[in-house]
Amino acid sequence: MSTLLLLPRNAVVAFLVAYRRIISPLYGDVCRYHPSCSAYALQSVQLHGVLVGSWWTARRLLRCHPWATGGIDDVRPRRRFRYLITPAGFVVAGHQKG
Repeated sequence: MSTLLLLPRNAVVAFLVAYRRIISPLYGDVCRYHPSCSAYALQSVQLHGVLVGSWWTARRLLRCHPWATGGIDDVRPRRRFRYLITPAGFVVAGHQKG
């Protein structure tokens, strides 16, 4: 059941991973923020899910413009994250230790 609930999240993760591997290198290192906008989107969706992660990503993209000062802008952590993130970036059921 939990795997089925993670399907939309992992579909977006798959899209973002593909974007980061195929499209993002064509632009080079142009992001004013760290992590880059695509890395921020990936982490945000992994941690917060599709709806909330997309909301945080949209807010970040609105701040990313030629006049932005940039800098470090990390994804807001969750107090309790009940899933594991695989080395490929997918979110799976399980509990993180620690």
